[in-house]
Amino acid sequence: MLGELSERLRGGHHANALPPSFRRGAAAGAVGLVLLATGLTATARDEPDLGRFYDQKIEWAACEGTELPKDLQCGTLTVPLDYADPGKGTLELALARYRASSDDPRGSVVLNFGGPGGSGVQGLAYGRKDFLGLTDDYDVVSFDPRGVGRSSPVSCGADATSRALEATDGEETGDPRDALRQLREVAAECEKHSGPVLAHMGTVDVARDLDVMRQALGDRKLNYLGFSYGTRLGAVYAARFPDEVGRMALDGVDTLTEPLAEQGLASARGQQTALENFLTWCTEELACPFGQDARAAREAVVDLVRSLDDTPVPTDFGYEFTGQDLAGAIAQGLYTKEMWPVLQRVLAQLMEDGDTSGVEALASGGMAPAPPPAPSPASAPARDDEPLADEEDVPLDNLPAALMAVNCADDPDRPDEEQLTGELARLRAAYEEASPVFGPYRLAQVVLCHGRPKGTDYIREKVKDLDTPKMLLVGTRGDPATPYYWTEQTARRLGPSAVVLDNRNEGHTGYGSSECVHRKVDDFLLYGSLPPSGSSCGTEDEDRI
Repeated sequence: MLGELSERLRGGHHANALPPSFRRGAAAGAVGLVLLATGLTATARDEPDLGRFYDQKIEWAACEGTELPKDLQCGTLTVPLDYADPGKGTLELALARYRASSDDPRGSVVLNFGGPGGSGVQGLAYGRKDFLGLTDDYDVVSFDPRGVGRSSPVSCGADATSRALEATDGEETGDPRDALRQLREVAAECEKHSGPVLAHMGTVDVARDLDVMRQALGDRKLNYLGFSYGTRLGAVYAARFPDEVGRMALDGVDTLTEPLAEQGLASARGQQTALENFLTWCTEELACPFGQDARAAREAVVDLVRSLDDTPVPTDFGYEFTGQDLAGAIAQGLYTKEMWPVLQRVLAQLMEDGDTSGVEALASGGMAPAPPPAPSPASAPARDDEPLADEEDVPLDNLPAALMAVNCADDPDRPDEEQLTGELARLRAAYEEASPVFGPYRLAQVVLCHGRPKGTDYIREKVKDLDTPKMLLVGTRGDPATPYYWTEQTARRLGPSAVVLDNRNEGHTGYGSSECVHRKVDDFLLYGSLPPSGSSCGTEDEDRI
């Protein structure tokens, strides 16, 4: 999958692909969707008002889309907009699968590539080679979750992030409450552009979709492989549906307890470390656009981001490419060492030729941008079987808009206006210290929750001490997005069901980059074979198991 994206970026145009880092954060994947499911009890499927959803059968057919593999099949699933009131309307979610090669498969394994906001259809399409081993015994399925890609995609408008940055840029002019007013205006724009789905995008909702999907696939138990944010989804599903858990592997383990502000700081620090490692590598190469001095290169990156914030560059798609867009692009390129040559190349294109096409492709997850859709009134009810969006109608900002919607819905720590006003200066300083390149971008993502409803406390209060079959948790020591201590933290929280595999490598997640991790995850999903908890995978030439 990385190879295909690299080839497309070498050509200097936008690629319809998702890097296999299966990443978390603003750069979590491409655009396009299939779904997930959110929380019912085991008896809820018998309720008359939900029966029609649980009685579905998915009709699979050849996929219609840009350069999708011929052996990829697509389908749809109908889920309620609001599980508490199914009469409010429904959503149609996009699914994709590769058929099992076995004549007698054991069922399906469902994948989520993270984000939140990453398209499962695109991730599965371009990650085909990574999952061929699983098709020995499974249909391999993924989806675009509600609000993502083709599944009723959300949008906040083209300038949401830049307006949030303006509100938090540290300029002490006027009343700081003006900044919060501006953030509330951005929240209102998100609601206007996105419609009813925006209020129902939390992981608890998606987990319930996932259970509807499990039943529609004909599976008694859910077999699941989740990356990054997908590990949060898997943990929530396991808490809501412990009796339906089959073989579950979670790679790049997310936190279930840290406040959103602390998560943003952890990501900023991790990405800053990854950037410094990249620049050390880059400056050893003659082709490095920053020269051959690593310290000077670090300063040059900061200057480049700030100069683009001061003077954005017009693009062919009708928007201006800013320093924060560049920060997002660099973050995407840092998720795995395999992407470093691509990142070096597109930065050279930008700095030497003024060509933004490569960094734009990284910033958008490898997708060609599309204009935002016409706003849909938030008060309008969803109609039954709301159709999938066409690929060309998926808005450019769908990935960050979906990411913010899910993270805000999952976070119960919503400070009021007085608290946030008093905290802004401290947060600015903390994020700037964590990373002068990524700090402002991460802070903007956090404060954009202001003006949105308070998130659920279900994940923090209920997702713990699980009574499920054993689950495999993979943590990578050098992960820039989901630090290894989150794996240990989440394993303790989930209890005896959690089995930890320690991946002593670099990069975000291990399945796509470590042969050892790949083998151990496949052995578990295919054969139920688990390594001892605490076992480790070393570098590719040092297998520690």
